[in-house]
Amino acid sequence: MSSEVTITKDNFQKEVLESDIPVLVDFWAPWCMPCKMMEPILAQLAGENAGKLKVGKLNVDDEGEIAGEYNIVSIPTLLLFSKGSIAEKRVGAVPRQVLDDILKPYL
Repeated sequence: MSSEVTITKDNFQKEVLESDIPVLVDFWAPWCMPCKMMEPILAQLAGENAGKLKVGKLNVDDEGEIAGEYNIVSIPTLLLFSKGSIAEKRVGAVPRQVLDDILKPYL
């Protein structure tokens, strides 16, 4: 079972801020090539860490209000939320190893 979930303004509070497990939110858009490059890596992370990590996909075109709240100016931007707060932030496409290193303390 994959732990990838689509994040919207309607479920952001519940899925991200109130989550019992860390949530890696991918701020992306369908037209963004680096975002597309991250998709298989994020899907793999979600599958391998099901139950320990949630991977959320937030389309900045559809959810501009949330993107604005978190000052997202470049995509992809990955925010790692732990206990309702931002624990880590990465902007741009990053290799799998970088994500593993970022996530390790939280899993």
